Amino acid sequence: MRVSYSVTFIRMLEKLSVELQEESLEKIELFGEEENHLRLKVHKLEGDLHGWYSFSVNYKTRIIFHYLKTSPKEARLDAIGDHDVYR
Repeated sequence: MRVSYSVTFIRMLEKLSVELQEESLEKIELFGEEENHLRLKVHKLEGDLHGWYSFSVNYKTRIIFHYLKTSPKEARLDAIGDHDVYR
């Protein structure tokens, strides 16, 4: 799977600690290799974020993304953070 990043995602990622940035990049690599990797806990979101998806970096940190309509084999990462990122 091809993975792209929104400007917002990059800014949010840069604000994280170096250790969390490294862990996030490892999980993004896993996501690119196998989108439904069990360790990532990929799931659809509901409510205001209906149509979007999320996966886990660790117990606390999540990445929100969506699949591009032009290419279902491509996802764009839009936000990263703790559970407040869902708001």
